[in-house]
Amino acid sequence: MNGVIQLFGRFGPSRLAAMGAVTLALIGFFAFVIMRMSQPAMGVLFTDMSATDAGAVMRDLDAKAVRYETRDDGATILVPKADLGKIRMDLAGKGLPSGGGVGYEIFDKGDAFSSTSFVQNINHLRALEGELARTIRTIGRVQAARVHLALPERRLFERDREAPRASIVLKLRGDLGSDQVGAIRHLVASAVEGLRPDNVSIVDERGRLLASGSRGDDVAGGVAGADDKRSALERRLRSQVEEIVAGIVGNGRARVQVAAELDMNRVESRQESFDPESRVVRSTQTRGENSSSASGDNQVSIGNELPGAGARGGAVPGANPPAPRDQSTKNEEIVNYEISKTTRTEVQNAGRVKRLSVAVLVDGIYAKGANGEGSYQARTKEDLDRIAALVRSAVGFDAARGDQVEVVNMPFAEAPMGAFDAEKPSLLASLLSPSREDVMRFAELGVISLLILVVLLVVVRPMVRRVLAPEAAPQLAIEGGEAGSMALAGPGGAGAAGGLVALPNGSMVAVPGGLPAPGSAEQAARIGGLARENPKQAAAVLRGWMADG
Repeated sequence: MNGVIQLFGRFGPSRLAAMGAVTLALIGFFAFVIMRMSQPAMGVLFTDMSATDAGAVMRDLDAKAVRYETRDDGATILVPKADLGKIRMDLAGKGLPSGGGVGYEIFDKGDAFSSTSFVQNINHLRALEGELARTIRTIGRVQAARVHLALPERRLFERDREAPRASIVLKLRGDLGSDQVGAIRHLVASAVEGLRPDNVSIVDERGRLLASGSRGDDVAGGVAGADDKRSALERRLRSQVEEIVAGIVGNGRARVQVAAELDMNRVESRQESFDPESRVVRSTQTRGENSSSASGDNQVSIGNELPGAGARGGAVPGANPPAPRDQSTKNEEIVNYEISKTTRTEVQNAGRVKRLSVAVLVDGIYAKGANGEGSYQARTKEDLDRIAALVRSAVGFDAARGDQVEVVNMPFAEAPMGAFDAEKPSLLASLLSPSREDVMRFAELGVISLLILVVLLVVVRPMVRRVLAPEAAPQLAIEGGEAGSMALAGPGGAGAAGGLVALPNGSMVAVPGGLPAPGSAEQAARIGGLARENPKQAAAVLRGWMADG
């Protein structure tokens, strides 16, 4: 222990304090690194949550003593990845997060028998609005949604019944297309009895009207739908042309523009045609009639009624002679024919392509000459004709429709990267012209190396030198009272090379030739010379001795 105490005594209080501060700093640094490395990996539990849902989730995690972190002002919560699935299932069983609104779980609480019909109707309305909002939030670009339903009460007469209406407020991550807005309207209208899509109004968080709840916007909606169809057709054709041209000239070496003209008129035509040469017997009706007139022998007359007229067998004198017998035959035949008829109904919906105009700009060929300089070569007419033929096939070219396709070859303002590089750059060239990623990597390595060098020079090197330094010569101390003290440090023998004198103010004075043996005349002479050189310190020591008696 005496050796340890002497070792720390040689350092002095200031150096000991500095060494202690550095040691504590290193211990804290390494403890921080170890704690960070020992912490479990965190995974995202939920994101984009409302303040209500975030508070409910954090209260549940605190009750379970689960470690978690929050980001984005509490909208995102992170938990250890090892427990991520278990925590999610547990929270889902409790209905968390609820999405900032209530759904049909509102009927899980409370007594239905003690609730009035008014309360039940309000709860049903809240549950329906909450469920619709949750469903709308499942759409990709919808971040949050609120639904308000206006469901009128049932009336006694059907003519007094009012149509239900709905209002939706959306918080979007981007822009919704007209087809997505229409999908939301039909989704809500299908979920509410009696609700028509025309009675659904949609507004975004910036106050833009995405869909009006009145039928007066049919014309505007038709114009917007026409623009969307035209833009979608142009984008599709442009991507097709760029893909096929890029395979020939290279990626980024072609510019394509497509202009489409659509016919938004809806045409419905009906046509009926008859073929007189084509006849089919539909029905045949045949009628025959035969008639005959009898003779006059059996006619009733006065002569025939007289007695003996029949016995005589002759005609009664004066009676009319028998008339001849008449016969007639009549045949009728009715044949009904069906004439073939062709009925054609043709409906042409809006959005037909009336005309297409395609403009394609392609770059030329870059090559490196024999002298090492780059040169630009224009593409031949045969290459341009082949590209034009491919473009016509890709867009469905129709000359009768008035379509146009133009393929032009012109040099771009900037040559492509590495257009004139004949070979891969060497290692030395890549080191002389580093990329941004290389510069950042070198800077990171330089900072780390500098920190390591500073720690080695400032912390490790002094501590090693202190520990490995040889022990100092024994000390001879002459102490005084309160006035101060003077310590004479030397080898303790006549053969010493030199010594140091520690003054009361903390400074050290070198004594050439070392200090003589204690109690000798030489020592007294040396002390006298030291007193003459430092009279104030010597006087202070003497006053201290005199005070101590």
